Amino acid sequence: MSELEIQVGERPGGGRLLTLRGPLTLNTLFEFMAVLRQDHTDLIIDLSAVPFMDSAGLGAILGGFASCQRNGHRFALVNTPQRVMTLLQVSRVDTLLPLFASLEAAEAQAAAQ
Repeated sequence: MSELEIQVGERPGGGRLLTLRGPLTLNTLFEFMAVLRQDHTDLIIDLSAVPFMDSAGLGAILGGFASCQRNGHRFALVNTPQRVMTLLQVSRVDTLLPLFASLEAAEAQAAAQ
């Protein structure tokens, strides 16, 4: 799988859910970045079907996180596969990014705030 599919959905509590399928790499991130720039709102990104991510993909994720922070919106990554989690840990951003085991956990955290 060398292409990235992006499904954009609306969350019941407001904001957007991006479900990614495929690798998030330099070769596939331009569409992802365009979707991130569409509007500023709360954002959850489901990574369950992302087999791997490179540093360019990580940079795009961090850019989305920074944009949400600047604009006062919530951001979360959910269902992060172990291979992607290893990249987050090695780069030491696993302590910076809001990571949740499931969409339900991220939604519960958002509702509690």
